[in-house]
Amino acid sequence: MTANLLDGKKIASEIRENVARRAEELKARKVVPGLTVILVGEDPASKVYVGQKEKACREAGFKSDLLRLPETTTEEELLSVIGRLNADPSVHGILVQLPLPSRIDPEAVIAAIDPAKDVDGFHPVNVGHLVSGVPGIVPCTPLGIVRMLESYRIPLPGKHAVIVGRSSIVGKPMAHLLLARDCTVTVCHSRTPDLGYFTRQADVLVAAVGRPRLITADMVKPGAVVVDVGINRLEGGLVGDVDFEAVREVAGWITPVPGGVGPLTIAMLLENTLSAALRCSR
Repeated sequence: MTANLLDGKKIASEIRENVARRAEELKARKVVPGLTVILVGEDPASKVYVGQKEKACREAGFKSDLLRLPETTTEEELLSVIGRLNADPSVHGILVQLPLPSRIDPEAVIAAIDPAKDVDGFHPVNVGHLVSGVPGIVPCTPLGIVRMLESYRIPLPGKHAVIVGRSSIVGKPMAHLLLARDCTVTVCHSRTPDLGYFTRQADVLVAAVGRPRLITADMVKPGAVVVDVGINRLEGGLVGDVDFEAVREVAGWITPVPGGVGPLTIAMLLENTLSAALRCSR
């Protein structure tokens, strides 16, 4: 058995086309969705991600601004910039690219963003809404994963979902989104003993721990849905947290790396920004 591919690139393209169409409709009401990205310093990976987001915004017809701040920027200066953007009605989404220089507290920075403009979904208010089941802005990567599973009509109610990774960006919000869809959820992490014991029970396995090819074929239940969030740069190129070639012979569905989850993250960022603009226009 060779697993079916979950084509995140295809689903992301469909989402982006829909966002662009709705953005055009919004422009007829004199509202142009606006996203401002703040980049502090010269982290190479961050610069690549920011460039991808800028390109996606332009293609969707958004107003896109990139604020490049020097590595020497202080926390106070960054908070001042965020305060100005919070007060600007033409800015519907604010995204501070992580990681930040070590002297700047990322939690303080995220908390300073207006929750209504926090299109990453990281603000404590938005996290609280997610945990409580209240509609709000949801982190892009886990939201994209759910949209992909739903697009492929993969049934979730009653399934056992195992998430490997407990980050606030993917693991924790993923758990809450799957709980809301009636999954039984187990969250594993770096200190989980006998990881394979848990992953072999998974009907839906989400790997988001940042360790190359951690999930091997013997750790996967035959026919399982395997979602690989990992992006690890090795000498031979990009690989995920899943040993793709081996696991695809066991799983029922699997995401490739690249071309799986990554494109969905940017697509959902656009959708979150559009939703923020729609709320402001009412």
